[in-house]
Amino acid sequence: MGIKSFQGPRAKTVSKKEYNAPILVTDYMTRKLVTFTPEQSILEVMEQFTKYNISGGPVLDGNGFLVGIISEADCMKQISESRYFNQPILDKSVEKFMTKNVDTIPHDMSIFDVAGVFHKNNRRRLPVMENGLLIGQISRKDIVVAALKLSGANWK
Repeated sequence: MGIKSFQGPRAKTVSKKEYNAPILVTDYMTRKLVTFTPEQSILEVMEQFTKYNISGGPVLDGNGFLVGIISEADCMKQISESRYFNQPILDKSVEKFMTKNVDTIPHDMSIFDVAGVFHKNNRRRLPVMENGLLIGQISRKDIVVAALKLSGANWK
């Protein structure tokens, strides 16, 4: 004779609610960027940095293609040289000081992978590209914000 259970029917187990949380760069990147041209003066760039409270931005050629990045660190080179040669900060162009070999990331990269890129190099921001065109920029702070938003979500 088999054993009978007197517990009655068991309740269905309810699993945790699963979210389709946004985890791609395009969900957290900045789309409205302050951009610069290679011909702009370094003084104008420094003024834009203070006006918009930013620490760097992409440099685009006349056709809108990414040719470099200019940052506060690049401006420090100009400031340092002007003191060394005992000259005021001259009206030199961005092209002389910008970083030309720019690390970029694709638009469909996950924020977790981007966090790894930030961890491996000393960049504060990375241009986001789609089909060879600049569509935005993501910063370390954007990744921190994304991590805070995702802290309560579950992934499949």
